[in-house]
Amino acid sequence: MSELQYEDIYGLLKRTLHYSREHDYVGYDYFDGMSSRVLTSIPVDNKWLNILVQEGIKRAPINVRPLLLVEKRRNFKGTALFAMANRRMFHLSTDESYRDDAVRLARWLTNNTSDGYAGFCGGHRHAMQMLRERRPPNTPNIVPTSYATKALLAVSEFDPTFAHTAAEATEFLYEELEYREIEDAAKIKYQPLENGQYYTLNGGALGARLLIDLYSKFGTDELRRRSTKILDYVAERQTDLGGWYYRDPPSSSHLSMDNHHNGFIIESFLRHRNVTESDRYAEQLSTALEFYRNELFEADGAPNWDENEAYPKDIHAATQGIIVFSMVGDFAFARSIIEWVVDNLYAGSGQFYYQKRKHYTKRFTLMRWCQAWMAYALSTYLTERLA
Repeated sequence: MSELQYEDIYGLLKRTLHYSREHDYVGYDYFDGMSSRVLTSIPVDNKWLNILVQEGIKRAPINVRPLLLVEKRRNFKGTALFAMANRRMFHLSTDESYRDDAVRLARWLTNNTSDGYAGFCGGHRHAMQMLRERRPPNTPNIVPTSYATKALLAVSEFDPTFAHTAAEATEFLYEELEYREIEDAAKIKYQPLENGQYYTLNGGALGARLLIDLYSKFGTDELRRRSTKILDYVAERQTDLGGWYYRDPPSSSHLSMDNHHNGFIIESFLRHRNVTESDRYAEQLSTALEFYRNELFEADGAPNWDENEAYPKDIHAATQGIIVFSMVGDFAFARSIIEWVVDNLYAGSGQFYYQKRKHYTKRFTLMRWCQAWMAYALSTYLTERLA
């Protein structure tokens, strides 16, 4: 395709948000197989049957969710991404309907927090069957909570009460995720159900980003101190290649140094640098960005799965790359990633597909994984270009 111009990408964001608004930001999700009404109608609750249905739906080459009566929902993290994308689009366009949707979605976040936990927090609205445990619906974890906090802070320019709600996320992080200092660093849990046998590194980085986002708003030195402590722990676990394994120890996950989770970590270090104006992690960022660009992406902008495997090429990996390279001002490469997505995973009319495999493409749309992330990534590119 010909090189996309700023106006082309603006139009693409507009169509992406229009498609998502037409569906009221409701759709299928990546890990939603447990909400199959066919599964829930079976009068036996069996771990292995749950895994079979959940993983079968997730891994199928076509979208079998309609056949298995999987419920469409509004996703907590996806809603946060849509709120931030709409806010940015309001500033780019001055169309008040985007501002109104940003506020409406932020209010939905405050009304759909996870009950029974300290502070502001949220999680996926469907159950998930894991090998070690079954996670009930709305079990909160640091990833959706960090994005929802970021969204409330962003939209608080229209309603200051959102910022006060966002500040309550520290209670969740400190109490439920058990923030604890160890030697010269600090750790948090990924979600309250964890038993401490492993540490999810991108989750720690996003927890640090949550604190530095709050520090940017409120200026409380303790937020900055604790954010830095958590990132110190993550920084120490960077590999010689420049990337991070999904978990520490690496053997505790089937994932290696996969694309979008490394992007989360890099984004968190960049956010800390941009807010604090500190070069504390300059060396880690330099080697991480080199690894990210050269090993996790191809020269034409195509995302690789991890440091060893080119496929599957996932839209979420592409969107996180757009965000990271926009943040560091490499707009030419960010645009190359957008162009790759348009060439390979775009259905037209603002709708995006999920994943390109080696011999076929998963031509279906997941509202959070595809639409929300693409809207947020495009809005990041456009906003950073104007900064």
